[in-house]
Amino acid sequence: MVKNLKTISFSGLDSQLEKNRSDINKALKNVLDSCQFIMGKEIETLEQKLASFFKIKYAVTCANGTDAITLSLMAIDLKPGDFVIVPDFTFVSSIEAPVQLGIKPILVDINKDDFSINIEHLKSVINVNKKMGYKIKAIINVDLFGMPSDYSSLLKICKENNYYLISDAAQSFGTIYNNAPISNYADITTTSFFPSKPLGCYGDGGCVFTKSKKIADKIKSLRLHGKGFNKYDNKYVGLNSRLDTIQAAILIEKLKVFPDELKKRKEIANFYMKNIDKKEILPKERENSKSVWSQFTIKTSLRDDLKLFLQKKKIPSAVYYPRPLHKQSAYKHFSNKNLTFCNSENASKRVLSIPIHGYLNQKQVKYITDALNNFFGKE
Repeated sequence: MVKNLKTISFSGLDSQLEKNRSDINKALKNVLDSCQFIMGKEIETLEQKLASFFKIKYAVTCANGTDAITLSLMAIDLKPGDFVIVPDFTFVSSIEAPVQLGIKPILVDINKDDFSINIEHLKSVINVNKKMGYKIKAIINVDLFGMPSDYSSLLKICKENNYYLISDAAQSFGTIYNNAPISNYADITTTSFFPSKPLGCYGDGGCVFTKSKKIADKIKSLRLHGKGFNKYDNKYVGLNSRLDTIQAAILIEKLKVFPDELKKRKEIANFYMKNIDKKEILPKERENSKSVWSQFTIKTSLRDDLKLFLQKKKIPSAVYYPRPLHKQSAYKHFSNKNLTFCNSENASKRVLSIPIHGYLNQKQVKYITDALNNFFGKE
Protein backbone atom coordinates (compact mmCIF):
# COMPACT_ATOMS: atom_id res chain seq x y z
CA MET A 1 0.00 0.00 0.00
CA VAL A 2 1.12 3.56 -0.71
CA LYS A 3 2.87 5.04 2.31
CA ASN A 4 0.65 7.26 4.51
CA LEU A 5 -2.46 6.39 2.48
CA LYS A 6 -5.45 7.00 4.75
CA THR A 7 -7.85 4.07 5.21
CA ILE A 8 -10.34 4.04 2.34
CA SER A 9 -13.98 4.17 3.40
CA PHE A 10 -16.64 2.72 1.12
CA SER A 11 -19.39 5.19 2.09
CA GLY A 12 -17.45 8.17 3.46
CA LEU A 13 -19.85 8.52 6.39
CA ASP A 14 -17.02 8.75 8.89
CA SER A 15 -15.24 11.58 7.06
CA GLN A 16 -18.49 13.39 6.37
CA LEU A 17 -19.38 13.41 10.06
CA GLU A 18 -15.87 14.50 11.02
CA LYS A 19 -16.08 17.51 8.70
CA ASN A 20 -19.66 18.54 9.58
CA ARG A 21 -19.87 17.46 13.22
CA SER A 22 -20.11 20.97 14.67
CA ASP A 23 -23.13 22.00 12.58
CA ILE A 24 -24.84 18.65 13.10
CA ASN A 25 -24.32 18.83 16.87
CA LYS A 26 -25.88 22.31 16.96
CA ALA A 27 -28.88 21.04 15.00
CA LEU A 28 -29.30 18.08 17.35
CA LYS A 29 -29.04 20.33 20.40
CA ASN A 30 -31.83 22.52 19.06
CA VAL A 31 -34.12 19.49 18.76
CA LEU A 32 -33.22 18.24 22.22
CA ASP A 33 -33.85 21.68 23.72
CA SER A 34 -37.23 21.94 22.00
CA CYS A 35 -38.36 18.44 23.08
CA GLN A 36 -40.35 18.25 19.81
CA PHE A 37 -39.12 14.84 18.80
CA ILE A 38 -42.12 13.92 16.62
CA MET A 39 -43.25 16.26 13.81
CA GLY A 40 -41.17 19.17 15.11
CA LYS A 41 -40.69 22.33 13.06
CA GLU A 42 -37.66 20.80 11.34
CA ILE A 43 -39.95 18.41 9.44
CA GLU A 44 -41.71 21.19 7.54
CA THR A 45 -38.43 23.06 7.01
CA LEU A 46 -36.81 19.96 5.53
CA GLU A 47 -39.78 19.21 3.28
CA GLN A 48 -39.66 22.74 1.87
CA LYS A 49 -35.93 22.51 1.23
CA LEU A 50 -36.21 19.06 -0.38
CA ALA A 51 -39.02 20.21 -2.68
CA SER A 52 -36.96 23.26 -3.68
CA PHE A 53 -33.86 21.17 -4.38
CA PHE A 54 -35.80 18.63 -6.45
CA LYS A 55 -37.74 21.45 -8.19
CA ILE A 56 -41.13 19.99 -7.38
CA LYS A 57 -44.16 21.33 -5.55
CA TYR A 58 -44.64 18.79 -2.76
CA ALA A 59 -42.28 16.73 -0.60
CA VAL A 60 -43.71 14.57 2.19
CA THR A 61 -41.26 12.81 4.50
CA CYS A 62 -41.86 9.41 6.06
CA ALA A 63 -40.13 6.74 8.13
CA ASN A 64 -38.12 5.00 5.39
CA GLY A 65 -37.76 4.42 1.68
CA THR A 66 -39.87 1.27 1.65
CA ASP A 67 -42.76 3.11 3.31
CA ALA A 68 -42.37 5.86 0.71
CA ILE A 69 -43.24 3.31 -2.01
CA THR A 70 -46.03 1.79 0.11
CA LEU A 71 -47.59 5.20 0.80
CA SER A 72 -47.40 6.03 -2.91
CA LEU A 73 -49.30 2.89 -3.87
CA MET A 74 -51.90 3.57 -1.18
CA ALA A 75 -52.28 7.19 -2.30
CA ILE A 76 -53.26 6.20 -5.85
CA ASP A 77 -55.76 3.67 -4.50
CA LEU A 78 -54.17 0.47 -5.72
CA LYS A 79 -55.95 -2.50 -4.25
CA PRO A 80 -55.25 -6.21 -3.63
CA GLY A 81 -55.43 -8.00 -6.96
CA ASP A 82 -54.11 -5.05 -8.98
CA PHE A 83 -50.79 -5.47 -10.80
CA VAL A 84 -47.66 -3.32 -10.94
CA ILE A 85 -44.52 -3.73 -13.04
CA VAL A 86 -41.19 -3.90 -11.18
CA PRO A 87 -37.62 -4.30 -12.53
CA ASP A 88 -36.08 -7.66 -11.72
CA PHE A 89 -32.68 -6.29 -10.71
CA THR A 90 -33.09 -4.00 -7.71
CA PHE A 91 -33.24 -3.93 -3.93
CA VAL A 92 -36.12 -5.90 -2.42
CA SER A 93 -38.06 -2.79 -1.27
CA SER A 94 -39.31 -2.16 -4.80
CA ILE A 95 -41.23 -5.45 -4.81
CA GLU A 96 -41.79 -5.81 -1.06
CA ALA A 97 -43.99 -2.71 -0.84
CA PRO A 98 -46.65 -3.81 -3.35
CA VAL A 99 -46.67 -7.41 -2.14
CA GLN A 100 -47.35 -6.30 1.43
CA LEU A 101 -50.46 -4.52 0.13
CA GLY A 102 -51.67 -7.56 -1.79
CA ILE A 103 -50.70 -5.96 -5.09
CA LYS A 104 -49.16 -8.42 -7.54
CA PRO A 105 -45.78 -7.58 -9.09
CA ILE A 106 -44.85 -8.36 -12.68
CA LEU A 107 -41.10 -8.53 -13.20
CA VAL A 108 -39.22 -7.12 -16.21
CA ASP A 109 -35.59 -7.38 -17.28
CA ILE A 110 -33.06 -4.53 -17.25
CA ASN A 111 -30.67 -2.99 -19.77
CA LYS A 112 -27.14 -4.35 -20.00
CA ASP A 113 -25.47 -0.97 -19.67
CA ASP A 114 -27.39 1.26 -17.26
CA PHE A 115 -29.33 -1.33 -15.22
CA SER A 116 -32.70 0.40 -15.78
CA ILE A 117 -35.89 -1.14 -17.19
CA ASN A 118 -35.40 -2.64 -20.64
CA ILE A 119 -38.07 -0.96 -22.76
CA GLU A 120 -38.42 -3.76 -25.32
CA HIS A 121 -38.78 -6.37 -22.60
CA LEU A 122 -41.28 -4.10 -20.86
CA LYS A 123 -43.42 -3.90 -24.00
CA SER A 124 -43.31 -7.67 -24.35
CA VAL A 125 -44.31 -8.18 -20.72
CA ILE A 126 -47.22 -5.77 -21.06
CA ASN A 127 -48.52 -7.57 -24.16
CA VAL A 128 -48.25 -10.98 -22.51
CA ASN A 129 -50.09 -9.84 -19.39
CA LYS A 130 -52.79 -8.00 -21.33
CA LYS A 131 -53.62 -11.26 -23.09
CA MET A 132 -53.94 -12.88 -19.67
CA GLY A 133 -56.39 -10.20 -18.59
CA TYR A 134 -54.25 -8.76 -15.78
CA LYS A 135 -55.14 -5.23 -14.63
CA ILE A 136 -51.80 -3.45 -14.61
CA LYS A 137 -52.13 -0.10 -12.86
CA ALA A 138 -48.59 1.22 -12.48
CA ILE A 139 -44.90 0.88 -13.24
CA ILE A 140 -42.42 1.14 -10.38
CA ASN A 141 -39.24 2.31 -12.06
CA VAL A 142 -35.82 2.24 -10.36
CA ASP A 143 -32.89 4.51 -11.24
CA LEU A 144 -30.25 2.09 -10.05
CA PHE A 145 -26.86 3.36 -8.86
CA GLY A 146 -27.95 6.95 -9.57
CA MET A 147 -28.36 6.44 -13.33
CA PRO A 148 -31.52 7.97 -14.86
CA SER A 149 -33.83 5.66 -16.79
CA ASP A 150 -35.32 6.22 -20.24
CA TYR A 151 -38.15 8.41 -18.97
CA SER A 152 -39.28 9.48 -22.45
CA SER A 153 -40.11 5.88 -23.36
CA LEU A 154 -41.55 5.09 -19.93
CA LEU A 155 -43.88 8.10 -20.05
CA LYS A 156 -45.05 7.18 -23.55
CA ILE A 157 -45.88 3.64 -22.43
CA CYS A 158 -47.66 4.87 -19.30
CA LYS A 159 -49.72 7.36 -21.31
CA GLU A 160 -50.69 4.75 -23.91
CA ASN A 161 -51.81 2.31 -21.22
CA ASN A 162 -53.13 4.72 -18.59
CA TYR A 163 -50.56 3.58 -16.01
CA TYR A 164 -49.20 5.55 -13.09
CA LEU A 165 -45.42 5.95 -13.07
CA ILE A 166 -43.76 5.70 -9.66
CA SER A 167 -40.02 6.33 -9.65
CA ASP A 168 -38.01 4.66 -6.90
CA ALA A 169 -35.16 7.16 -6.55
CA ALA A 170 -33.64 5.68 -3.41
CA GLN A 171 -30.26 5.81 -5.15
CA SER A 172 -30.86 8.76 -7.46
CA PHE A 173 -32.01 11.79 -5.48
CA GLY A 174 -30.60 14.70 -7.49
CA THR A 175 -30.31 12.85 -10.81
CA ILE A 176 -31.00 14.84 -13.99
CA TYR A 177 -32.71 13.58 -17.16
CA ASN A 178 -32.87 15.83 -20.25
CA ASN A 179 -31.86 18.86 -18.15
CA ALA A 180 -34.60 18.38 -15.55
CA PRO A 181 -34.76 16.57 -12.19
CA ILE A 182 -36.22 13.08 -12.52
CA SER A 183 -39.07 14.14 -10.22
CA ASN A 184 -40.48 16.09 -13.17
CA TYR A 185 -41.38 12.91 -15.04
CA ALA A 186 -43.07 10.45 -12.70
CA ASP A 187 -46.48 10.86 -11.06
CA ILE A 188 -44.73 10.10 -7.78
CA THR A 189 -41.01 9.91 -6.97
CA THR A 190 -39.75 8.30 -3.77
CA THR A 191 -36.40 8.29 -2.05
CA SER A 192 -34.63 6.82 0.94
CA PHE A 193 -32.42 8.54 3.50
CA PHE A 194 -30.74 5.32 4.64
CA PRO A 195 -27.28 6.34 5.91
CA SER A 196 -25.34 5.03 2.91
CA LYS A 197 -27.44 6.90 0.33
CA PRO A 198 -25.93 10.03 -1.27
CA LEU A 199 -28.23 12.07 1.01
CA GLY A 200 -28.55 9.93 4.11
CA CYS A 201 -29.51 10.51 7.73
CA TYR A 202 -28.27 8.64 10.82
CA GLY A 203 -31.11 6.15 10.93
CA ASP A 204 -34.00 5.40 8.61
CA GLY A 205 -35.91 7.97 6.63
CA GLY A 206 -37.76 8.48 3.36
CA CYS A 207 -39.65 11.00 1.27
CA VAL A 208 -42.35 11.14 -1.40
CA PHE A 209 -42.33 13.83 -4.12
CA THR A 210 -45.27 14.77 -6.34
CA LYS A 211 -46.78 17.61 -8.35
CA SER A 212 -50.28 16.63 -7.19
CA LYS A 213 -51.76 18.36 -4.14
CA LYS A 214 -54.34 15.58 -3.89
CA ILE A 215 -51.67 12.89 -3.67
CA ALA A 216 -49.50 14.93 -1.28
CA ASP A 217 -52.42 15.61 1.06
CA LYS A 218 -53.39 11.96 1.11
CA ILE A 219 -49.83 10.83 1.87
CA LYS A 220 -49.64 13.37 4.72
CA SER A 221 -52.73 11.71 6.18
CA LEU A 222 -51.63 8.13 5.49
CA ARG A 223 -48.27 8.57 7.23
CA LEU A 224 -50.16 9.62 10.38
CA HIS A 225 -52.47 6.59 10.68
CA GLY A 226 -54.87 8.04 8.09
CA LYS A 227 -55.43 11.20 10.15
CA GLY A 228 -58.38 13.43 9.33
CA PHE A 229 -59.27 16.66 11.15
CA ASN A 230 -57.25 15.50 14.15
CA LYS A 231 -55.47 12.35 15.28
CA TYR A 232 -58.69 10.88 16.64
CA ASP A 233 -60.50 11.37 13.32
CA ASN A 234 -59.09 8.75 10.95
CA LYS A 235 -60.45 8.78 7.42
CA TYR A 236 -58.06 6.21 5.91
CA VAL A 237 -56.41 2.99 7.03
CA GLY A 238 -52.89 4.37 7.24
CA LEU A 239 -49.43 3.74 8.63
CA ASN A 240 -47.30 5.01 11.47
CA SER A 241 -44.60 6.36 9.18
CA ARG A 242 -43.25 9.68 10.39
CA LEU A 243 -39.69 10.89 9.93
CA ASP A 244 -38.51 11.83 13.40
CA THR A 245 -37.36 15.38 14.08
CA ILE A 246 -33.76 14.45 14.91
CA GLN A 247 -33.29 12.85 11.49
CA ALA A 248 -34.88 15.89 9.82
CA ALA A 249 -32.42 18.18 11.61
CA ILE A 250 -29.49 16.05 10.42
CA LEU A 251 -30.77 16.05 6.84
CA ILE A 252 -31.17 19.85 6.82
CA GLU A 253 -27.47 20.18 7.63
CA LYS A 254 -26.43 17.48 5.16
CA LEU A 255 -28.49 19.08 2.38
CA LYS A 256 -26.34 22.21 2.72
CA VAL A 257 -23.22 20.32 1.64
CA PHE A 258 -24.99 17.92 -0.74
CA PRO A 259 -24.33 19.91 -3.98
CA ASP A 260 -20.59 19.99 -3.24
CA GLU A 261 -20.62 16.25 -2.50
CA LEU A 262 -22.36 15.55 -5.81
CA LYS A 263 -19.77 17.65 -7.62
CA LYS A 264 -16.98 15.61 -6.01
CA ARG A 265 -18.71 12.32 -6.90
CA LYS A 266 -18.87 13.47 -10.52
CA GLU A 267 -15.18 14.40 -10.52
CA ILE A 268 -14.24 10.96 -9.18
CA ALA A 269 -16.50 9.21 -11.69
CA ASN A 270 -14.87 11.19 -14.51
CA PHE A 271 -11.41 10.20 -13.25
CA TYR A 272 -12.39 6.52 -13.15
CA MET A 273 -13.92 6.69 -16.62
CA LYS A 274 -10.83 8.36 -18.07
CA ASN A 275 -8.11 6.44 -16.26
CA ILE A 276 -9.37 2.88 -15.84
CA ASP A 277 -7.81 1.17 -18.84
CA LYS A 278 -10.33 -1.63 -19.39
CA LYS A 279 -13.19 0.45 -20.80
CA GLU A 280 -15.61 -2.42 -21.34
CA ILE A 281 -16.07 -2.88 -17.57
CA LEU A 282 -17.20 0.72 -17.02
CA PRO A 283 -20.79 1.92 -16.47
CA LYS A 284 -22.53 3.87 -19.22
CA GLU A 285 -24.08 7.27 -18.54
CA ARG A 286 -27.18 8.13 -20.59
CA GLU A 287 -26.81 11.07 -23.02
CA ASN A 288 -28.27 14.41 -21.91
CA SER A 289 -28.42 13.13 -18.34
CA LYS A 290 -26.45 13.41 -15.11
CA SER A 291 -26.02 10.59 -12.63
CA VAL A 292 -25.51 11.30 -8.93
CA TRP A 293 -23.17 8.28 -8.87
CA SER A 294 -24.72 6.68 -5.82
CA GLN A 295 -22.46 3.77 -6.70
CA PHE A 296 -19.72 3.37 -9.28
CA THR A 297 -20.53 -0.11 -10.51
CA ILE A 298 -18.31 -2.00 -12.92
CA LYS A 299 -19.03 -5.35 -14.57
CA THR A 300 -16.58 -8.21 -15.00
CA SER A 301 -16.71 -11.98 -15.26
CA LEU A 302 -13.77 -11.94 -12.83
CA ARG A 303 -15.86 -10.21 -10.17
CA ASP A 304 -15.10 -12.57 -7.26
CA ASP A 305 -11.37 -12.67 -8.01
CA LEU A 306 -11.29 -8.89 -8.30
CA LYS A 307 -13.15 -8.41 -5.04
CA LEU A 308 -10.60 -10.60 -3.24
CA PHE A 309 -7.72 -8.76 -4.94
CA LEU A 310 -9.09 -5.38 -3.82
CA GLN A 311 -9.64 -6.68 -0.31
CA LYS A 312 -5.96 -7.58 -0.08
CA LYS A 313 -5.18 -4.03 -1.20
CA LYS A 314 -7.42 -2.67 1.61
CA ILE A 315 -9.92 -1.36 -0.93
CA PRO A 316 -13.56 -2.01 0.07
CA SER A 317 -16.12 -3.07 -2.53
CA ALA A 318 -19.70 -4.35 -2.57
CA VAL A 319 -21.99 -6.46 -4.73
CA TYR A 320 -25.35 -4.82 -5.50
CA TYR A 321 -27.06 -7.28 -6.08
CA PRO A 322 -25.98 -10.93 -5.96
CA ARG A 323 -29.43 -12.32 -6.77
CA PRO A 324 -32.24 -10.88 -8.96
CA LEU A 325 -35.77 -10.76 -7.58
CA HIS A 326 -37.05 -13.67 -9.68
CA LYS A 327 -34.57 -15.91 -7.84
CA GLN A 328 -35.44 -14.68 -4.35
CA SER A 329 -37.25 -17.34 -2.31
CA ALA A 330 -40.03 -14.97 -1.26
CA TYR A 331 -40.74 -13.65 -4.75
CA LYS A 332 -39.75 -16.28 -7.33
CA HIS A 333 -43.37 -17.42 -7.74
CA PHE A 334 -44.17 -14.01 -9.27
CA SER A 335 -41.86 -14.73 -12.19
CA ASN A 336 -43.47 -15.67 -15.51
CA LYS A 337 -41.77 -18.90 -16.50
CA ASN A 338 -42.20 -18.02 -20.19
CA LEU A 339 -40.07 -14.88 -19.86
CA THR A 340 -36.29 -14.73 -19.47
CA PHE A 341 -34.26 -12.26 -17.42
CA CYS A 342 -30.88 -12.66 -19.10
CA ASN A 343 -29.53 -9.19 -18.31
CA SER A 344 -30.55 -9.35 -14.66
CA GLU A 345 -28.93 -12.74 -14.23
CA ASN A 346 -25.79 -11.59 -16.03
CA ALA A 347 -25.54 -8.46 -13.89
CA SER A 348 -25.93 -10.38 -10.64
CA LYS A 349 -22.85 -12.44 -11.52
CA ARG A 350 -20.69 -9.57 -12.74
CA VAL A 351 -21.41 -6.31 -10.87
CA LEU A 352 -19.00 -4.83 -8.33
CA SER A 353 -19.23 -1.36 -6.80
CA ILE A 354 -16.04 0.46 -5.85
CA PRO A 355 -15.71 3.48 -3.52
CA ILE A 356 -17.15 6.79 -4.68
CA HIS A 357 -18.18 9.59 -2.33
CA GLY A 358 -17.46 13.22 -1.55
CA TYR A 359 -14.63 12.54 0.89
CA LEU A 360 -12.19 10.43 -1.11
CA ASN A 361 -8.93 12.26 -1.76
CA GLN A 362 -7.05 12.23 -5.04
CA LYS A 363 -4.38 9.88 -3.74
CA GLN A 364 -7.03 7.32 -2.75
CA VAL A 365 -8.84 7.57 -6.09
CA LYS A 366 -5.58 7.06 -7.98
CA TYR A 367 -4.66 4.14 -5.73
CA ILE A 368 -8.01 2.44 -6.49
CA THR A 369 -7.60 3.11 -10.21
CA ASP A 370 -4.04 1.77 -10.26
CA ALA A 371 -5.17 -1.37 -8.43
CA LEU A 372 -7.85 -2.05 -11.04
CA ASN A 373 -5.42 -1.47 -13.88
CA ASN A 374 -2.90 -3.74 -12.21
CA PHE A 375 -5.48 -6.53 -11.83
CA PHE A 376 -6.72 -6.40 -15.41
CA GLY A 377 -3.22 -5.87 -16.75
CA LYS A 378 -2.42 -9.39 -15.61
CA GLU A 379 -5.09 -11.00 -17.80
